[in-house]
Amino acid sequence: MKTFLFANPASGRHSSVRLQFVLERLRAGGIIPEIFQVRTPAEISSCCIGINRECGPHLVIVAGGDGTFNAVVNGLNPGTATLAVLPFGTSNVLAAEIGIASIEDGVARIVTGKTRSFSIGLLEHESSSHRFVLMAGIGLDGAVVRDVQPIAKKFLKQGAYALSALKRAIHWDTSLFEVRTPESAVTCHTAIICNASRYGGNFILSPGSSPFSSGLSAVCITGNTRRTYLNNALDLLRGRSEKSRGLIRIDSSTFEVKGNQPIQIDGDFVGYGPARLSELADFARIIV
Repeated sequence: MKTFLFANPASGRHSSVRLQFVLERLRAGGIIPEIFQVRTPAEISSCCIGINRECGPHLVIVAGGDGTFNAVVNGLNPGTATLAVLPFGTSNVLAAEIGIASIEDGVARIVTGKTRSFSIGLLEHESSSHRFVLMAGIGLDGAVVRDVQPIAKKFLKQGAYALSALKRAIHWDTSLFEVRTPESAVTCHTAIICNASRYGGNFILSPGSSPFSSGLSAVCITGNTRRTYLNNALDLLRGRSEKSRGLIRIDSSTFEVKGNQPIQIDGDFVGYGPARLSELADFARIIV
């Protein structure tokens, strides 16, 4: 199996020492990857075009964060490769979802080679579409991600999102929008369409969601006051979000978002609604 490794020097935990450690461990396990040093989605997309043209199967290792992994998923054709993630990013939510405790643990799993089929989400809006692995956030969540400054993210890490959230709290927007499924509709201020249980790290937002199970879950915040968000944030920190009275949860394979609210996927801003979200089942296999 031909192996490719995407390394993003801009990732939050990237260092040449860590990357060299990974390469040495992989080579000791008989895996010698072709290395792509990438920083932007455009660079990742260009590399993926070349991989798509290769005769498979392939192993594609992503030594980066959730944004880097998302860009690889958006560049590869379905079923083109077995994927693996190494937690070099700021949050590494996907690695936490799989249970990868460290870079060393991730390398050991790659050498062992156990895989599972996983599903992703698809966001369609305006004239474009984007795949997401973890979640899509619409409303206040999308606005917070939109307003994060790259230089703040580089130096403050997760603190950059907290700073952006504080700014949004000062310049508060009370507008609502609607999330619809074939069976129901909810008016809300923010909606997180989940393909994974975790949000923002190890916080469990949607316990029943997983890239290894079918369907998506919408976690909808119906209240549009600062107090509502404070209560929800406290429940999330306490691990009690599934009991929060400020949330409505809907399970479905498709969602329609009405309104022009900002949208983020896997921690990157992608545009505004309206939008349609659906599941892409069995997109590829991933090292677990």
